[in-house]
This record gives sequence, C-alpha cells and structure tokens, in this order.
Amino acid sequence: MKFIRLDLLTLLISLFIFNGCKNEGTIGLGITSGTQLNGNLIDTSTIVVNTVPDAGFYAAGTTPQDSIVTTGLAKSPLGYFQDPSFGTITSNLAVGLNLPGGSSYSLPTGTIVIDSAVLALKYADGFYGDSLTSKFKVNVYQLTSRPLPGKGYYNTSNFPYDNTNLIGTRSFYARTHDSVKVYNIIKGAPDTLIKVAPQLRIPINKNFINNILFNASARQLASNTVFLNNVKGLYITMDKGSMQGAGGTFMFGLTDSLNVYYHSIYSSTIDTAVVSLPLSGLSTIHAAQIIRTPSAQVLTELANTKSGSRNVIYFQGLAGLKAKISFPYLKNILKTVGGRIVVNKAEVVITAVPGSTLPYSAQPKLSMYKYDQSLTPVELQDASASDPRSGGVANFGGFYNPGNQTYHFTVTAYIQDLIDGKTVDYGTFIAPVASTNTTTVDYLPTTQTAGRTIAVGTDPNSPYRIKLNIIYTKINQ
Repeated sequence: MKFIRLDLLTLLISLFIFNGCKNEGTIGLGITSGTQLNGNLIDTSTIVVNTVPDAGFYAAGTTPQDSIVTTGLAKSPLGYFQDPSFGTITSNLAVGLNLPGGSSYSLPTGTIVIDSAVLALKYADGFYGDSLTSKFKVNVYQLTSRPLPGKGYYNTSNFPYDNTNLIGTRSFYARTHDSVKVYNIIKGAPDTLIKVAPQLRIPINKNFINNILFNASARQLASNTVFLNNVKGLYITMDKGSMQGAGGTFMFGLTDSLNVYYHSIYSSTIDTAVVSLPLSGLSTIHAAQIIRTPSAQVLTELANTKSGSRNVIYFQGLAGLKAKISFPYLKNILKTVGGRIVVNKAEVVITAVPGSTLPYSAQPKLSMYKYDQSLTPVELQDASASDPRSGGVANFGGFYNPGNQTYHFTVTAYIQDLIDGKTVDYGTFIAPVASTNTTTVDYLPTTQTAGRTIAVGTDPNSPYRIKLNIIYTKINQ
C-alpha cells in the first residue's frame, strides 16, 4: 500500500521547510535552477517493520538463534530484572582472580590475621531498572572450571561453580552514583578515611582468603598460572529468591580487585596492611552470561515476523531485540512524481508508545544499520565517515528526545541510493546501542546497554506511527 499525504497543510509546511533549507540541494544528484521544479515533504507510512531477535537473544529453554561475545568488555552486565512488558532477564558474571601483582607472592612476616575481605566492583554508567523500590542481594561463589584466556565466551556460555559454598554476599539498593568512604591503609602510620568512586563492596569469607592465599602452598604462591589453575575464579549472581521489587541490570567495569585488609603481628609490632587480588590481567578474563524469559507479547511479535508490518515494535538492550525495517514502495514515489528526484533530506522518525516510558525510561540511544551482501552489519551511507554525503555523527541522530518521545535518523544518502537502484536492501535494522560514544556511529550488536523501548510501528490508527519523511526536488528532464 502507498500512502502519500499532500494536503494543503502539508504543502504549506513543505514550502516553509524547503525555503529554509536552501543548502540541502547539494545533497544527492546535482541540479540547476533550470531543472529544479519544487520541493515537497512526503509523510509516508509505506514502511514494513517487525521485531526480530538481536545477536544476544537467548531465551531459557530454547535454542539460541545467535550469540554474542561477552569477554573482556568495558562494561559487563550483572542483574535480575522482571520487566512487565519484556519478561525476565538475568545477567551473571564470571571473573578471574590473580595473585597480588600478577606474579609470585611472598607472605608477610609474622602472624597474619584477616580483619576483612571485600570484593570491590566499581559501577559503570548504564543501570536500568527500578532504582527506587527494589532491594538486591548479590552472591559470590567459586568457579569449578577456570575461564581460559584467549577463548571467546558468549552470552550463552555456562560457567560451572560450587553452589554449595557461598563465599560472599550482600544486600543493597541501586545507588550507582553515590560515592563511598573506605579506610586507606598506610603502613607504619594511622589509617585514614577517604572517599572513593561509587562501587558495590561485597564482604568475602575470611576462610576462603586463608585457603587460597595466606595458608596456600609455596608452589601456588610462586606462580600466577598455578594460582589461577587452582583458584579458578569467581561467579557473581543475583539472589533471585531474596529480590524485592522488579530489580534491574547493573554495569561494572571489572577492573577492580578483591581487597584483603589484615594486620600482622611480629615480635611486639602490630601493623595493618591491605593486599589486593586483581580481577583482570593478562592471564584472566571476565565474561557475562545473559538469559531471558520473554513475555507473551514479545513471543507474539517474534512469531509474526513474516506476516507483514506490525503495529508495535520492541527494542531491548543486552543485544536482545531490534527492529527490521524496509521501504518496499520507494519506487512508487517516482511514479507519483512522474520523473527523477533529488532527495534533499530524508529521515526516519520513531515514537515511543504513549505511556510506555513510565516507570521505565526509554532506551537512550538507538542506531540504524544495514547488512551487506554477506549479511554482515555495516554502516548506512549517512553514518559512514567514508561517504562524502554523510553529515557526521551528530547529524545522523538516534538519540532519544524525551520532549516528544522520538528518535530521528537522517537517511538521505541511503534513501537516494535505494531509489536510484545503487544499493540493495539485504536487511536494514534499528537496534539499541550505548550512548557514551559520541565520535563514531555504533552499529554492531552490544551487551553494554540494558535499556528498552516500546515504539509504535505502522499502526494506521496511531498518529505516532513510524514515518519516513522525505524532502525532495523533482528534476525536469
């Protein structure tokens, strides 16, 4: 079906827009004053859009349709979120544990007494969920199999651990921007209280520390490799049975340490000290496991990806859900206009379903990309620094506008090439991406953002339906 709205109001708006965009005639095919006829704004719903699984969509009890590497990310997810619209999503972490300094370790002189041991995990930007009423409980266990460096682990990977031996736990609220105060241990001097970056601090069992470190064999302490092979690493997961509220998903950098605070007694001298076991290093990795239990409405959308365009589309972070979009009726514009056109500006506009951004806000940023002939994700022409028609990152768009609850994408060059037959649509997608990168356009699937958005699809009864707006100029041949 073709829908071109050219009523009087639209024509008046288009004239104002076109007259204010004199320089846009330089985008697309070259024109002269002798061949230029007029500019028009086409508001078209000739779009087909469906919700499809992203690379990290793994539902419990199902066969993964795809997978995504979660090893060594700058931000790794940990959480348990019961989303009423999307279903439940669980994120677990497996992390390595190194000897202090990452090589051999010499025990302190004298009698060693552990005062406390704390697994410190600094928050990374990107918490998503209920930060007001939810209370979380995190558990730490010992892995029974060491994650191997150099091996890629995926969101579907399993990490065996000893669930009979809880070595650390803590109940907490989501206070991801609140700094905390800790004691700075100074050898031979009084300890001082200092403020540190927001972090989750999980008490660790003292017996565990004694077994792996202070009471360990000389062989285990002489080699970081032997230490890693014996200790294996840590498995970090949320205690679902103790969760209060809907929960949420946190992001951690995992460049921190397990800090052991102790005092040593030698002769008549007692001194406090701290020793740190790094979580990351050349010989260790950290990875995330992500499991979903989709809601009934999500399963309905996934079951109808080939039944035509849908009225609602779902975007879910952690590489969960994205939208496949196509423009099968672009050629009809040429028939309607009756000649060739220059696309002065084209944009895709997506609007969140009214009321769907409360209590959970919309995903801060989406990206739009396409498949090449080998079905590999690549940038759109408008997002590519190698295409002279690209207006750059800021012009391409994709950021959520809370004022009108929309996302805008500039797709001028891409639409022009589709109309002219210079490019083939092997698949075009819109998907969640992290909002921290402002220098390039992200387009690859990512688990480093956890937000979600419910958007209006091609619902003919909704004024907020997805739109392709085109300002064009007809060429008089």
